[in-house]
Amino acid sequence: MSLPVPFFSIELQHAPLRAEIMAAVGRVYDSYWYVLGEEVRQFEMAYAAFSGTAHCVGVANGLDALVLALRVLGIGPGDEVLVPANTYIATWLAVTQAGATPVPVEPNPLTSNLDPAGLAAALSARTRAILPVHLYGQACEMAPIMAFTRQHGLLVVEDNAQAQGAAYAGQLTGSFGDVNATSFYPSKNLGALGDAGALTTDDADLARRLRVLRNYGSAEKYHNEVIGYNSRLDELQAAVLQVKLPHLNAWTAQRRQLAAWYDQHLAGIDGLRLPATAPGATHVYHLYVVHTARRDALQAHLAAQGIGTLIHYPVPPHRQPAYAHLRWPVAAFPITNELAATCLSLPLWPGMTEAHVAAVTAAIRGFRGLGGRE
Repeated sequence: MSLPVPFFSIELQHAPLRAEIMAAVGRVYDSYWYVLGEEVRQFEMAYAAFSGTAHCVGVANGLDALVLALRVLGIGPGDEVLVPANTYIATWLAVTQAGATPVPVEPNPLTSNLDPAGLAAALSARTRAILPVHLYGQACEMAPIMAFTRQHGLLVVEDNAQAQGAAYAGQLTGSFGDVNATSFYPSKNLGALGDAGALTTDDADLARRLRVLRNYGSAEKYHNEVIGYNSRLDELQAAVLQVKLPHLNAWTAQRRQLAAWYDQHLAGIDGLRLPATAPGATHVYHLYVVHTARRDALQAHLAAQGIGTLIHYPVPPHRQPAYAHLRWPVAAFPITNELAATCLSLPLWPGMTEAHVAAVTAAIRGFRGLGGRE
């Protein structure tokens, strides 16, 4: 058996930071202030600066971030929001929870990101916003997306949960939209020790209103301006994220190096398509996703070699029972269906070495279903 490689491991990333993280946790414990305190304020300032935006508002998780973004922009019942057809279902759930209707747009088959060429066909008189998702860590083609929104007077909410630090035409993701959402779930490129999320914006009034929305609709204790939420970034998570944020660029460099090794070792295998990056976009490789018609057999083969993989995502939202009421035919989105049937995410995490990549790629090259071998 080859060198075992788990799909994801956080141990090698966290081990060097243990003392610093434990000190941050102790600092919060000793502060006796556990909700909306100095740790959240400091992290919000740091993450806004990292994102190239004026404001950051910490919230409880990435889904809440998306919901609050839509809510603060006034999107609700009767409105439609253009979303990727092949995203994780949280993107669609946020639109639904805001009271609006998600309208799917097919992806570019090479990048898996929303295809700007499909926006016009999905537009209707009820369309209020576009919710692009920087899937797998690659920046969407934001120039044509933003041009389309300006042409039609639409709002933009970026789902930046997988692409912290990516850029398009030199501008960081999470800084294009009116309001932008991210997640700090532990497996994300910048992960907390539990659920956590944030919103970024350049609009001071939107930031103020988001802070009200996340805190029961209240800016002043016991005085409620609007019907709000209880969705506040935890002081402990904010403290941990403050420790980790300065390391994010170095971790991204590691991810890019791992992806380059994968590209090198997997080049030229018939029947295996490697990730492609759109012109002008950068990729931070939250996931390294390959495509093959023999996906299920390849996944089983790798599992037998002690190599973990995952499928992101096997069932597109339009085929989920949760969205049966929208009555989208299964075949309505053929590119999305094809990507879902062929995608396979390979192990990629900070702390991996070229030896790990070599073990994965050797196992792939040994699979008889690829390279013309049967």
